[in-house]
Amino acid sequence: MKLYVKLILLTCCLAGASCNRQKEPKSSDPAEQRRLDSLETIKKAEEEARKKPRTADDIELDKDLAYDKHTLAESYPYKDTTRIFQLDKIKEKLAFVENFQRAPASYVVLQNRKNQNQEAPLVKSFHRNEYTRISDSLGTERYQSAPLFALGETDRPRIYGRDGTLAKLKSSDTLDMVQVEGVSFEGAWQVPKRYIKTIGDSVAFHHVVFVDVTNQNILTVERTGDCKWAIKSMNPATTGQHKPPYAQETPTGIFVVQEKKTKMYYYKDGSTSIEGYAPYASRFTNGAYVHGVPVNNPKGAIIESSWSLGTTPRSHMCVRNASSHAKFVFDWAKVFNALVIVIE
Repeated sequence: MKLYVKLILLTCCLAGASCNRQKEPKSSDPAEQRRLDSLETIKKAEEEARKKPRTADDIELDKDLAYDKHTLAESYPYKDTTRIFQLDKIKEKLAFVENFQRAPASYVVLQNRKNQNQEAPLVKSFHRNEYTRISDSLGTERYQSAPLFALGETDRPRIYGRDGTLAKLKSSDTLDMVQVEGVSFEGAWQVPKRYIKTIGDSVAFHHVVFVDVTNQNILTVERTGDCKWAIKSMNPATTGQHKPPYAQETPTGIFVVQEKKTKMYYYKDGSTSIEGYAPYASRFTNGAYVHGVPVNNPKGAIIESSWSLGTTPRSHMCVRNASSHAKFVFDWAKVFNALVIVIE
């Protein structure tokens, strides 16, 4: 019995000593404790800052030109007005690029150039546009697009996803269908596997081409650090015009560089006769390329520049540049590793 009591007393003493130790301050030195508390506060603040979405105000955009021909100023005269590079809008888009890449993801690109992966099924709500083609409720054409099905629905798609747009792969739902979360478009959708190109979870989009259809210019940027981007070129460009049935506007949105051609041959309107070629062409959606000055002779020499660059939309959907700038983009923007963002 005495042994039992002694054990109880010993246990209580040990527990009390343990409790006393837990109540002791982390440091007996008040100055050292203040320093530790300060470091802990800073650490928590940094963690919270990392979780907070980036905004345009967080983006540092500095000029460090890698291509310095035909360079435009941030604002410049055009006829009786002034044109600009919309740097505030560009910073907003770069904040978006920063944000969607903060969490690990496996990326996919929607693809259906010339309906090579099969014509998309008819959406539930559609109309015919000025080009006599079927479009969804948002104006995206069926031709060259992928069908986006609402989650849980497989009978008919709700909308179309334009060729070249970016998404995150969320799951494989069936043998034929996958679930994606849009980056270039909003929401979560199901897409038949034939319409997606998986580009994996190791890709990083650190090269971005900005095309401005309002100011008719083009700007390239490269990521140099957290929220830090460097402007690599600032040039005139000419985008697509609205001229049915052959010429279409360059669509706005976020696209992935998908394909490159040293010479992109084109047909004469309404025929299958090759009229000429455009040099150093980087395709980003449908038949839209960033390319050099068109040469209306399949065997003609490359033309460096044109008076029409930076004036008014006049291409079929593409983005025309000085040919040496198109080559810079061609070499600099890697396939499935660079974005083209078209703003207005």
